[in-house]
Amino acid sequence: ALDAFVWLSQSEGIIPAFESSHAVAYLKKMKPEEIRGKTILVNLSGRGDKDMIQAQQILSDKFK
Repeated sequence: ALDAFVWLSQSEGIIPAFESSHAVAYLKKMKPEEIRGKTILVNLSGRGDKDMIQAQQILSDKFK
């Protein structure tokens, strides 16, 4: 989910809450043929800006 958090933040400028990042991570794992021609709705609730300090700590540990 943290990879989805980073991806959405960088690609769309949207900082999702950690909880919403799980939904984005699941969507990214889906095969293109599974979602082709479908409308996919992901609810981004919460405020990811409140998770930034924790995300920074986790990411700094991940890339040591």
